[in-house]
Amino acid sequence: MEERNPEVCRRGVEASLDIIVGKWKPVILLHLLNGGTMRFGELKKRLPDITQKMLTSQLRELEEQDIIMRKVYPVVPPKVEYSITEYGRSLHDILQTMHDWGVAHLERMAKKRAKASREGIS
Repeated sequence: MEERNPEVCRRGVEASLDIIVGKWKPVILLHLLNGGTMRFGELKKRLPDITQKMLTSQLRELEEQDIIMRKVYPVVPPKVEYSITEYGRSLHDILQTMHDWGVAHLERMAKKRAKASREGIS
């Protein structure tokens, strides 16, 4: 990575984190990136621990940032679908790298705990 002005770098990182930070946004994005267009209920089923209020809030924030698109169909009962925008697709590599790093980190920490347990360290 080329050397950059720390202030410029900080602003860029903060802007990125504003979009994807939090427990739910990255998971929502990965579901939409990998699963395609989904209805609200489908997302809720895939994220059983999220509240309806939190899912609604996270989806609205992602929509405001042009990361996802919300399409409302004029039917009763209401039908709403969410999908990734073309712009939102640019997050794929970042999220995949975060996922890969997270899995490797969990494996590393499990090995560390197992080693400590074998050595009698808690």
